[in-house]
Amino acid sequence: MTETLPRIAILGTGSMGGAILTGLRQPGVSVEGLRATTRSDATAAALRSQGIEARGVEHDGDANDWAVTDARLVLLGVKPAQITGLLAEIAPSLHPEALVVSVAAGVTTEAMQAVVPNAVVRAMPNTPALIGRGVTGISGGSRATAAHLALADDLFRTVGTVVELPESQIDALSTISGSGPAYVFLLIEEFTRAAQAMGFDDDVASLLVQQTVLGAALLLESTGDEPAELRRRVTSPKGTTEQAIAVLQQAELAGLFTRAAEAALHRARQLAAES
Repeated sequence: MTETLPRIAILGTGSMGGAILTGLRQPGVSVEGLRATTRSDATAAALRSQGIEARGVEHDGDANDWAVTDARLVLLGVKPAQITGLLAEIAPSLHPEALVVSVAAGVTTEAMQAVVPNAVVRAMPNTPALIGRGVTGISGGSRATAAHLALADDLFRTVGTVVELPESQIDALSTISGSGPAYVFLLIEEFTRAAQAMGFDDDVASLLVQQTVLGAALLLESTGDEPAELRRRVTSPKGTTEQAIAVLQQAELAGLFTRAAEAALHRARQLAAES
């Protein structure tokens, strides 16, 4: 990244907030200033030991106000149920030009704009952001300009790929890229059990499955070919893979994945209604 990001406040350094914090400290990323707040004093102390300005809200009622003072980009990394309360808390201390970005599932830009007068952006990153390979969907509220979205794009590009979407698609995106890593991990779990049932030791089974999944994903990325084409190359006519694929297709995977995504979407809409 060649541009310098403005002063940033990260409120909540759990999985996503922590991932962004890590991304902002990577070589080549320039930030005018960075402050963070955490739930516990111990976590804040650990961040300070790494050279990060941080305070814990556990025993410091002014920590969040301190963090957002003069910040031009405020990232909300707390749980969905805490978003509107946190916004009400920091509203008096927010700079008028500060962009507020939330990574909370189900909390709409409309709900956030009802609490603060600032421009807001809703973002949905996924856990591979922890290693800089995330994919994040972003959507701006009615007050967000192209410049605001560009700033949010710059922020999340520190941890991976960014896709700008209408807000009507953010919940759906959460069921694919947001929840998607869990689907992949479940596949790895079950594939590993199958390897163990074939008589492989646990360590060998894990090694075989994990490296196979990783290698297949890297092959897909490096070739740029369609998954169906790569599958075809592995599946020799009347061979062993063809037999295995036939069994898997009997499970009607397309319908199964669609139902899973729809269940996740239903829950995302419930969260939105509760916020």
